[in-house]
Amino acid sequence: MLPESPVPHGSARLIVLGSAGLVDGFRLIGAEVHADADAEAVDVVLGELVREGQEALVLLETHLAHAGGHWLDRLRNEGGRIVITELPPLFAPLDYSPAVDEVVRAVLGPDALNA
Repeated sequence: MLPESPVPHGSARLIVLGSAGLVDGFRLIGAEVHADADAEAVDVVLGELVREGQEALVLLETHLAHAGGHWLDRLRNEGGRIVITELPPLFAPLDYSPAVDEVVRAVLGPDALNA
């Protein structure tokens, strides 16, 4: 497992959790990465962000974004200074279906995203 990147103080954090192959590239742009993270690691990181009152953009690999957890569910329902989004898996990008697709279909109908 790769070490976590240092966090600059006084600014919003960019945090990426997922498989090592996916998150490693984000390290090059200065993101704090958590390689081979699991749902428990997501909950720990999100809990720390809340307790410390920090702002952050958190990118989660798809399987982590759908894993649920106390802080993940809470922050998705609250919104605010911690923005959470998901990334497709590195080796299966065509399997990616963002959660917003479900909302678009619910509002515009089941065929709204058909080509």
